Amino acid sequence: MASHRNDPDVIRDLLHTPATWAVVGLGDNPDRTAYRVALWLQRELGMRLVPVHPSAATVHGSTGYASLSDIPDGSVVKVVDFFVNSDHVGAVVDEAIAERERLGIEALWLQLGVVDEDAAARAEAAGLAVVMDTCPKIEFPRVQPGDGADAVTG
Repeated sequence: MASHRNDPDVIRDLLHTPATWAVVGLGDNPDRTAYRVALWLQRELGMRLVPVHPSAATVHGSTGYASLSDIPDGSVVKVVDFFVNSDHVGAVVDEAIAERERLGIEALWLQLGVVDEDAAARAEAAGLAVVMDTCPKIEFPRVQPGDGADAVTG
């Protein structure tokens, strides 16, 4: 199988289009990377957050849910951002694929160090854009708005 390659136009579109991001692995521990990156997404990029963590904690003013399937009907989540160990991300990717239609999911972002080629291939086969093994905070300075806009939603 060919290895996944991130599309710069998809990254540009996701980081420059205000949307709701479900952040899997986002709990209320300020020492965790997920906590800090989600706060950056919210404050710097204007993204709305949906924390997804077994604790279902409210984080950064946003109500948390234990799983993607617990997010209420009528919610729209454009991006699912994964702060999950690579060994476990496949099952959560499969849940995102299953919830794609109900939640309006368009893209999956597997954070820096989170790699599952098979899960990425399943998601792409289901029609989802996939960004893998990088962080929005790393990618944002590399992309400019405009020339790749609507790569996901266009």
